[in-house]
Amino acid sequence: MKIIAFYLPQFHEIPENNLWWGQGFTEWTNTRKAKPLFPGHYQPREPYQDYYYDLTDETARKWQAEIAKKYGIYGFCYYHYWFKGKRLLEKPFNEILRKGEPHFPFCLSWANEPWSRRWDGTNYDVLMPQDYGDEEDWKEHFDFLLTAFKDERYIRVDNKPLFIIYRTRSIPKCQEMLLYWQNLAKQNGLEGIYFVQTLNVFKDPQVTGFDACVEFEPSYTLTLTNFGFNFERAVDGYHQKFNVMDYDKFWLNILERPENNIKTFLGAFVDWDNSARTGNRALIFKGSTPEKFSYYLNEQIKKAVNRNSEFLFINAWNEWAEGTYLEPDKKYGYQYLEAVKNALENNGF
Repeated sequence: MKIIAFYLPQFHEIPENNLWWGQGFTEWTNTRKAKPLFPGHYQPREPYQDYYYDLTDETARKWQAEIAKKYGIYGFCYYHYWFKGKRLLEKPFNEILRKGEPHFPFCLSWANEPWSRRWDGTNYDVLMPQDYGDEEDWKEHFDFLLTAFKDERYIRVDNKPLFIIYRTRSIPKCQEMLLYWQNLAKQNGLEGIYFVQTLNVFKDPQVTGFDACVEFEPSYTLTLTNFGFNFERAVDGYHQKFNVMDYDKFWLNILERPENNIKTFLGAFVDWDNSARTGNRALIFKGSTPEKFSYYLNEQIKKAVNRNSEFLFINAWNEWAEGTYLEPDKKYGYQYLEAVKNALENNGF
């Protein structure tokens, strides 16, 4: 069983974010300004010992990999942002490739959403649109990916680099693009590419050319329940516009779900509270603790083992503004990482 954690690179300045959100913007900007919306609401989320790292600093990347490995994380799945030849938030990963450090397994998830001011990947008030182009553009994209795919640290299945695509519905010629990339991969000495489609909030149909799917939680389960599962509009009598969901009931829904009829890598999530980004439009889970997370992850690992699934993907390593992160914070320290280690050890890993 190999635990892979989704990894957000937006912890360094880029010119585009400075233009759109103000000078000096990083993901920490959102988390620092967060405020509690009701009594007992855990905001702001603050990193342990005030370690507001910058991912252009190699010591930060080394620290992340060291503690991830120590607590049983097998690898990171870095979000990859490509907009018809334009990359965003690429500096940390460029350095990881260039320097060969940290020596820690990784794969890529192409987060192929348009960037908008709503932080939800919609086509409203778009800051950076997506345009998928034609074979010339696909070739340019593949040429970059090939450098990553050939890295010895890249995570493989059946000796093929594992590559995740977040939204398939928005790619006009997705099947043709996948086939084109498969051919290019073989021409360049690879056995192929192991394509994985994300199961998430967008209800994308299955596309021919993918080898497997991955559950992206909690979005996938929200979709299956049509956003009507255990919603509450009041928290202990304190009324607001945001939505609150019960962590325990939601996780039980994940665990009780029957097996898909296609090969699927199971997902898990630490917690969720995106009020740092969206304020009163937030979705907030109530009741998460390291002990509960360890129990539910333990059960999800059992499911994955029973289904002969090699990987389990956790959302997330460092999504601080969405309230789902394994990195240590001031409230719990390293307890969520310890929860991962305990769940793995309970299953003999």
